[in-house]
Amino acid sequence: PVARLHGNAGNLPDLAEVKGQESARRALEIAAAGGHNLLMTGPPGSGKSMLASRLPSILPPLTPRELLEVSMIASLAGELGEGKLTDRRPFRAPHHSASMAALVGGGLRAKPGEVSLAHNGVLFLDELPEFSPQVLDSLRQPLESGEAVIARANHRVTYPARIQLVAAMNPCRCGHAGEPGHQCRRGERCVTDYQARVSGPLLDRIDVRIEVPAVTAVDLIGPADAEPSAVVAERVIAARKIQEQRFLELGLACRTNAQAPASAVETMTRPDARGLAFLREAAERLRMSARGYHRVLKLARTLADLDGQDTVGRIHLAEALSYRGEDVSRRAA
Repeated sequence: PVARLHGNAGNLPDLAEVKGQESARRALEIAAAGGHNLLMTGPPGSGKSMLASRLPSILPPLTPRELLEVSMIASLAGELGEGKLTDRRPFRAPHHSASMAALVGGGLRAKPGEVSLAHNGVLFLDELPEFSPQVLDSLRQPLESGEAVIARANHRVTYPARIQLVAAMNPCRCGHAGEPGHQCRRGERCVTDYQARVSGPLLDRIDVRIEVPAVTAVDLIGPADAEPSAVVAERVIAARKIQEQRFLELGLACRTNAQAPASAVETMTRPDARGLAFLREAAERLRMSARGYHRVLKLARTLADLDGQDTVGRIHLAEALSYRGEDVSRRAA
């Protein structure tokens, strides 16, 4: 059958439906603009899954080349039904009971897994610590290289897996740690044991880590004046165009700041004198890894692109550092 392009893959959930959560909406926009990995931590019902499901509505459509890659993987996995194609980016949300073969690929015919089916799109992992630790750590290599390698005794298959990882988790097993008026019977141990299920090396690959507090009744009663996805998408597309032009001038085959190789990070960032001094002091005080340092620079570059500025300033670096998570603020304290 002849393939047909369906540009509007149904009515996508809109950001206008999200009330409150201004800081989470800002983080979602930044993640979309630069293709950055995102982790949201918050109690049940705070809107983490709701926010994640609205990410596709602010992402730019697939380019013809990306569409071809996505369709080929879907065809290999037997998921290209009735020859229908869409220029919407893939959004895959596997259940936390998913095996390593289901997530990274494998089985008798070494089929592509969820990480490859999300190529050029989003892989959303809800209840992140509920995934098996071995399954989560198998994501480290695809996140770094953009490829999923399935090795067997008699053959080796490589599938593309250039994804944007979006994850959500509760702060502890009971889900309400840190909430006013709530006291967990297991205390601090409930938090540390639960969060320790996600390894440090995997967390180091996540650029934007935010807390999503519970929404109050006041937020729900208030007027619905939130920006719709179409308005946010315009800013995201403008920032992406700046990145594409920059990578074209640098002769690099990447499309977003998050995909930029380490060798090009300092060339494309070039913070001003105040920003450089601030970053040097922060790197020493927070004992940042080399990967963490480069990821902060990439994130700051995205923030400057959203502002339409050529130079990465101290304000962009400070905001980028604030998204590195609780471990950073704890060390700073």
